[in-house]
Amino acid sequence: MKEVHHKLLVEEMERLTIDEFRSSDKLPLCLIVDSVRSLHNVGSFLRTADAFRIEKVWLCGITGTPPHSDIHKTALGAEDSVCWEYAPSTSQLIERLSREGWQICAAEQVAGSTMLPDFPFDSQARYAIVVGNEVMGVSQEAVDAADCCIEIPQFGTKHSLNVSVTAGILIWEFARRFEYAHRLKR
Repeated sequence: MKEVHHKLLVEEMERLTIDEFRSSDKLPLCLIVDSVRSLHNVGSFLRTADAFRIEKVWLCGITGTPPHSDIHKTALGAEDSVCWEYAPSTSQLIERLSREGWQICAAEQVAGSTMLPDFPFDSQARYAIVVGNEVMGVSQEAVDAADCCIEIPQFGTKHSLNVSVTAGILIWEFARRFEYAHRLKR
């Protein structure tokens, strides 16, 4: 007999309130958004950051910031829960975060990039993932300032993924690896 599943109601999901989310432990992971044009992508970054409880989202360069109805359309309120901040210069932010001990990983296809499955993850590190403009990708200046470049393996005819999809895949993989490392310590 086939098992019957009912879709959960919001009340059944037992999600955190915004105040509980803000005071909860976060993954030692942040997202640096390098001059992304689409406000819908910005909303998607914030919603994904909320889902995986990452520490912060940095919106840099020409990237739009909340409040904006197009961001809210995809963020669905995550712009209120997730810690985000605007920084005018991506490369200056990277330099600052590097001095603070963050490992900077640009999501970009470059000579010598590390394929995501081969990335030497360190569960004790703090990571900042840089994603870039929909057309130009991560700026060369930001690539040069990064500690490494990570590439997501692709097997089709297109040479790239939507930037919010890229961010989602990378955030999920880092969250999965942090959780796996945490379980091993128990």
